[in-house]
Amino acid sequence: MQDRDGKTLRCLMLAADKYPPFRVDVAVLFGREMVARGHTFDWVLQSEEACERSYRTVWSGGRVWVGRTDSGATLLSRLRKHAYDLLHDLKMFRLARARRYDLIQVKDKFASALLAALAARLSRARFIYWLSYPFPEAWLYYAKEGTARYPALYLLRGRVSRWVLYRVIMRLADHVFVQSEQMRDDVAAMGVDRDKLTAVPMGISLEDFPQPAAAVKNRGAEAARKVVYLGTLVRRRRIDFLIRVMAKVLDVVPQARLQLVGGGDGPSDEEFIREEARRLGVEHAVTITGFLPRDQALKSIEEADLCLSPFRPTPILNSASPTKLVEYMAMAKPVVANDHPEQRLVLAESGGGISVPYQEEAFAQAIVTLLNDPEGAADMGRRGRRYVEQWRTYARLAALVEKEYLRVCAR
Repeated sequence: MQDRDGKTLRCLMLAADKYPPFRVDVAVLFGREMVARGHTFDWVLQSEEACERSYRTVWSGGRVWVGRTDSGATLLSRLRKHAYDLLHDLKMFRLARARRYDLIQVKDKFASALLAALAARLSRARFIYWLSYPFPEAWLYYAKEGTARYPALYLLRGRVSRWVLYRVIMRLADHVFVQSEQMRDDVAAMGVDRDKLTAVPMGISLEDFPQPAAAVKNRGAEAARKVVYLGTLVRRRRIDFLIRVMAKVLDVVPQARLQLVGGGDGPSDEEFIREEARRLGVEHAVTITGFLPRDQALKSIEEADLCLSPFRPTPILNSASPTKLVEYMAMAKPVVANDHPEQRLVLAESGGGISVPYQEEAFAQAIVTLLNDPEGAADMGRRGRRYVEQWRTYARLAALVEKEYLRVCAR
């Protein structure tokens, strides 16, 4: 597709995402939807797999310059990996000079963003920055909370990157994309011009989520009621919260079953959850699948009576745009979520679930309400699906991004 003046764009993209990109906000939004609109995207990315030498390949109609990496787990290896990445990103100067891009966009990088601002000015391109997560605040939080692997390094990294991000990068940027309206408010509060900020929340591709069956089968009173959580089980997310919630649910609906679809950073994360289930005597009602292929994970959601989206209230998670929420809704599943800013907004607008305080009793009561009212729950699921179809497809989000790109490049 093209705009009314037939304008298509040539874009150079640098991102913290590795090659090949798998996150839907890159692989689908840019790799599929924006390309379908006639725009060309070249990429400078670091390899996800072990790679000794840089190379060039093709992805989604554009060229990709893939950089070497160090896959080691030591601090030295991590520092070497970052150094390789930064050196690889210097290719942007040669590429910008030779290929004459309309815009250069950097996602979730800091030193490279400073260089990209210069490369854009030298090549007369527009400089766009994309922030998907409040990384500086997260690094500072992990350092103070004591969960960072290298606390002193995280503390230094957080302080420096926060100053560079808000005082330099975003002021140099011609436009900034953020993950949610809450993040837009947070960034504006740091002194960045609100008019140059656009929120692009997480979405889905309808091609990946065909219309689900709407009917709910009537089951016997003793049939299991399946409750599903899809996501990370890392300890800092405190998913043991859901074990205590389920203990309360089982007092009322003994046939309820919780399936946790995902894994942690290591076996200790999952064992922490199992230990809580054993302590409360509910291990018979809790299953941890570990990481599953996407089709199997979605199959678990398809079989669920309802789905859960808890976000432990912290400053760094308040600005998130939960992918799991829209995926649940795309599959016409009713959702119980805590009143996190975006979740509260989406569920209020859609009627696709229940938003409650982050409290065990409140979560348990909402789950019991939906399990005891399957027809009402199914109606919530249908409303959620309609909302996603109207507002949260990547085709719609691509139109929003394209509009801002064209507006900025036309200035």
